[in-house]
Amino acid sequence: MNHRDHVNLLRPAIPEPGGTWADLGSGRGAFTLALADLLGPQGVIYSVDQEAAALQDQARALRRQFPAVTVHTLRDDFTGALDLPPLNGIVLANSLHFVEPRLRLAVVLQIKTLLRPEGRLVVVEYNVDAGNTWVPYPFSYPRWEALAREAGFGHTELLATAPSSFLHGFYSAGSW
Repeated sequence: MNHRDHVNLLRPAIPEPGGTWADLGSGRGAFTLALADLLGPQGVIYSVDQEAAALQDQARALRRQFPAVTVHTLRDDFTGALDLPPLNGIVLANSLHFVEPRLRLAVVLQIKTLLRPEGRLVVVEYNVDAGNTWVPYPFSYPRWEALAREAGFGHTELLATAPSSFLHGFYSAGSW
C-alpha cells in the first residue's frame, strides 16, 4: 500500500479538516501521515508507539511532508492507560492484531474512554480471522462489528477496503 491507499482508508471517517486525533500503535507512521494529510494544519495528532526509533522516523517524515500539522509523539503501550486529551478520533491501524483476542475487549473499552462523546474509533485491519507469525491475531470486519457492539459502540460501518498481497485485503471500519 502507498500513502494514497492509507488516506483513502481513513477519508470516510474524517469529514473535514481539523480536530484532535490519536494514532495508537503507530509504528513508522504510515497512518499518522495519512491523518496529517486529512486533518491539515488545523489538526492535532498524538502518535503513540513503543518503539523510539519508529517514532523518530515518523517525526522526520512528518516534518518533511506536513510541517504545519501539530504532532505529539508518545512512547508508550497503547494497551494501557494513556494520558491524552479528549479525542475526536482514534486510529488503530494494524495494531489491534497484536492484542490477544481474550484481552481485546478490555483494550477497546480502555481506548474508548479517550474519545469525546461524538468521537470515532477507526480500525484498519486485515480482513481475515487466522494469522501468522507477523500478524498473530487479525480479525475480519464481522468480528470487529461484533466486538464494537460488545464495547458499547452504537454504530459501526465498513468504510473502505484495499487489496493486499499479504493476508488477502484490508478494511477500515468506523465505530461511534
